[in-house]
Amino acid sequence: MIPPPDMKPTTPSRSAPESRTPFRVGFGARAVHRPGRDEAEAAVRTLLAWAGEDPDREGLLETPRRVVRSFEELYAGYAMDPEAILAKTFHEVDGYDEMVTVRDIRLESNCEHHMVPFIGHAHVAYLPDKRVVGLSKIARVVEAFAKRFQVQERLTVQIADAIDRVLAPRGVAVVVEAEHFCMTTRGIRKPGALTVTSRMLGAFRDDPSTRREFLALIGQGGGR
Repeated sequence: MIPPPDMKPTTPSRSAPESRTPFRVGFGARAVHRPGRDEAEAAVRTLLAWAGEDPDREGLLETPRRVVRSFEELYAGYAMDPEAILAKTFHEVDGYDEMVTVRDIRLESNCEHHMVPFIGHAHVAYLPDKRVVGLSKIARVVEAFAKRFQVQERLTVQIADAIDRVLAPRGVAVVVEAEHFCMTTRGIRKPGALTVTSRMLGAFRDDPSTRREFLALIGQGGGR
């Protein structure tokens, strides 16, 4: 039986109430109060009932808890500081000043408009100016921004701008290719359609030959 709206969820709480300290979410957003885990689980129960289900049937009793736990993983980027990830750099690279490219970084994010996934790859390059960063840090920066509610265009800009601010390189290039479930599983329903976005800074924007070299390295050809 679906409980009336004024009844509290029957599933017992499994953790102490969370802090209601204000925190900032999103991108330049106002400070908001983060709901506790119990409230989040109750919201999932409401959605199940709205969809026409019985949240109290056996197969769904643990679903609110599982959904909230999955949200902690899917949106872990809100607890990650991309600039802190990039903070540890290396100077002793024997004068290396050519392009550093990390291609095919898998990303999994969620569209903020429909709360459905978009999945693809990021290709990132920079031209060092005295400092380089560990290669895994580039992938972690992609992850930090991807594991949030996103739009692909903003994700692309954020990755490039964070690298540019922290490393101060001679140039940064980011290309993101992704398939959006809001296009493939609903709405227009066009599976296989890829969205490609790019952000070019410094030498990658100003020097066509540098840009062509990067695009060739990631298999995008030399003319775009």
